[in-house]
Amino acid sequence: MTTAPAIELRAFTDLSTVRGHVLDVYAEARAPLLHTANYSVNAFGERLDRHSAEPGFLAILAYDGEAPVGYAYGNRIEDGDRYWQRMTPAPSEAYTAVPAAALKEIGVRTAWRGTGVARRIHDAFLASRDEPHVTLMVNEAAGEGRVHALYCSWGYTGIGHSQPSPVSPRLTVMIRPTT
Repeated sequence: MTTAPAIELRAFTDLSTVRGHVLDVYAEARAPLLHTANYSVNAFGERLDRHSAEPGFLAILAYDGEAPVGYAYGNRIEDGDRYWQRMTPAPSEAYTAVPAAALKEIGVRTAWRGTGVARRIHDAFLASRDEPHVTLMVNEAAGEGRVHALYCSWGYTGIGHSQPSPVSPRLTVMIRPTT
């Protein structure tokens, strides 16, 4: 990893002011996958809009000057949330008895990968949460397994699988304490 660049992290609870920035970074970060239905910018935009209306929404964006270079966003999920309902096997009550933070998406522009920006965004997201656990879903095949391995190195453990939609790949559900 190279030395972390000087960036500014900004937090947003209102998506309307930064929606375009998130979509721009997403389009570059997921460029190799944009031809598939689940990863198209339109499909992502629909998910982003839906997630931003859910309780506890927070987006953290990284900026180099005024240029967005990365983002993460998520919200709070509770027992009975469709996030948990789609998971197999069913999650342990240890995770669902109290609300958890769900990190729904994280993305970094290609030129900024390997610089520590993703970890800084991730950690800023967690620092703002009061839930005891954070969960995310990852396509284990993404980046030939490098993304899954990265999340493992950040302390996440796999607890099951989910296929959020018919066009989505089967994803591994991972969890870790927020602190």
